[in-house]
Amino acid sequence: MMVENTKGTEDVLMEIRNVDKAFGGVKAVDNVSMDLRAGIITTLVGPNGAGKTTLFNLITGELSKDSGSIKWLGQPINRIKPFQAARAGILRTFQDLRLFSEMSVEENVLTSIEAGSLPLPQTGNQRAARQERVEYALSRTGLADKRKTRAKDLAYAERKFLSMARVMATEARLWLLDEPASGLDPHSYEKFLEILREEVKQGVTVCIIEHNLDIVIGISDRIAFLDRGRLLADDEPQTVLNDPALRAIYFGERA
Repeated sequence: MMVENTKGTEDVLMEIRNVDKAFGGVKAVDNVSMDLRAGIITTLVGPNGAGKTTLFNLITGELSKDSGSIKWLGQPINRIKPFQAARAGILRTFQDLRLFSEMSVEENVLTSIEAGSLPLPQTGNQRAARQERVEYALSRTGLADKRKTRAKDLAYAERKFLSMARVMATEARLWLLDEPASGLDPHSYEKFLEILREEVKQGVTVCIIEHNLDIVIGISDRIAFLDRGRLLADDEPQTVLNDPALRAIYFGERA
């Protein structure tokens, strides 16, 4: 069910080149170029307003670029729409979760699979495979016993895990996770890290926006540091975290 693990091969799944996006006179993303490589976790860090979520929105077609290019598996996706990104194997979560609050947990997960599929009649085998993916996601996130519960009736941590289950149930190759662990209690936080590490071992590639330094240190294979829309560093975690100038920006101590 999962894609083949390519960790360590450094295959480039996504190439981002000279991407710009401005709102009025403010450049939210300023000439950003970076690669997302297969089978690793790349963490986007930087202060609030650095352009991290905007970059996600540009990748998935929530926003259109002013200039620059993005390639996915070697093919340009410059005019992609969110549903096309999902069908291409690029799935994301949002800070505000965007769950279907009146739907059950199981229905929420099913809709995520359907969003990433072509609207064609399903054979019996295809329906069985789809249900298998739902069961896998609910089991891994601890939500199997909550399958009939409405999303709005879940506890906060359970809603966060439902957001992850919606991505996990698809066959997406690239996960874009926008602060998925924010506000989690210590037990849920450890569970989140364990799930993410296991999925990456099975071949998923992750790009995550995160402010919690413990998570950044504990989960990152590579760190991309954004500030005021510009990419200041894209390197091994210790190289970025040990840079005194970047640490000053991260902790709000810039000159």
